[in-house]
Amino acid sequence: MKDTVIKNVLLNGTPSDILISEGRFAKIAAPAQINSENAANVMDGTGKAIIPALYNTHTHAAMTLMRGFADDMALEKWLTEYVWPFEDKLTDSDIRQGSEIAVKEMINSGSVFFNDMYFGIDQTIDIVAKSGMRAAIGVTVMENHSLAVENEKLDFIKNWSDPTGGRIQLVMAPHAVYTVGPAKLRRTAEFARNHGMRLHIHVAETAVEVQNCLKEHGMTPVRYLDSLGFLGPDVIAAHCVYVDREEWDILAGRGVTVSHCPCSNMKISSGRFPYELALSSGCRITLGTDGASSNNNLDLREEMKFAALLAKCVSAKNDGSLENGGNPELLPAVEVFRWASRNGALAFGIDGGEIAEGRVADALLIDLNNVRMRPCHNLISNFVYSADSDCIAATICDGRICGE
Repeated sequence: MKDTVIKNVLLNGTPSDILISEGRFAKIAAPAQINSENAANVMDGTGKAIIPALYNTHTHAAMTLMRGFADDMALEKWLTEYVWPFEDKLTDSDIRQGSEIAVKEMINSGSVFFNDMYFGIDQTIDIVAKSGMRAAIGVTVMENHSLAVENEKLDFIKNWSDPTGGRIQLVMAPHAVYTVGPAKLRRTAEFARNHGMRLHIHVAETAVEVQNCLKEHGMTPVRYLDSLGFLGPDVIAAHCVYVDREEWDILAGRGVTVSHCPCSNMKISSGRFPYELALSSGCRITLGTDGASSNNNLDLREEMKFAALLAKCVSAKNDGSLENGGNPELLPAVEVFRWASRNGALAFGIDGGEIAEGRVADALLIDLNNVRMRPCHNLISNFVYSADSDCIAATICDGRICGE
């Protein structure tokens, strides 16, 4: 891998030169302190700032094909009457096209990684490999998959090797407690742990899901999954809208990572994420966009803004009820940015999310001359609350500009 030097870029308010070698930040120094004569690539960082890149911890990439297809309806109707019938008709070529659209959109909006849950994963893997991004590709598990389909997927995992040498990992992705039965949930968790894989699942996304889980199993989704031995530090639980204080303690105690998807939750009227409980629990929180069919974009920067604003504008009382007029200090920009960057990287074993010597070189170059970044009293605040994709001059993953 060829060395790259970024010259005169603003890092934490200080002009710096940065050497990237073997996909990592090898040296950070004052301008003119790094010899760039032998570097294969020299980038002029004048007028730009460098910040950590973003990690999208819950999405369905190929669902870009359903952007605007079935809007403004409840989740259950949306899934059963529109999404699942649409998906039954998708070909490998369709999934490839949808994944390609998704990857380009995520790169343009600052994400260097996404945690996917979908089908036709060989198509998505190929698109990711060519893009320069990172990804956790979910091997989707559902109860209605036949034994032959299930065995085919397990054989794929056993025979798979990462074509990128480290940017792609496979994840076991049982869809949810209402689409996967207890035996298959246990079996999937056991297989994942025997093969060093993470687990990715929807949890407590809607009130209907919780009510049905109580009827069928006598427990809420978090308690039910815990009773099965499913929860652990290898689990990424998406949504977690309907999770009470005791359940947050369970999630934190098991080391579960939660992927919060504010835009999708609002659009489908799933409900307000319990920010107060989540933050006080100490659980690792990350951000996801969900699919473009329920968002309708894959811009993780936008998720940061919506999460921070939603946390502030409504507050939760001790009895769980909501009231207008929240706490303006709840979930500040720097914290929600950490959710989208460092926390997302850590959740998937990626040594990134920080611009520091030794870390993997995943970063964004921000154009400080863009009107949305001016004036720049606080870089992270501007990026969370004011910026858009046009403010991103370059998306760097593993030391290389994505898409080149």
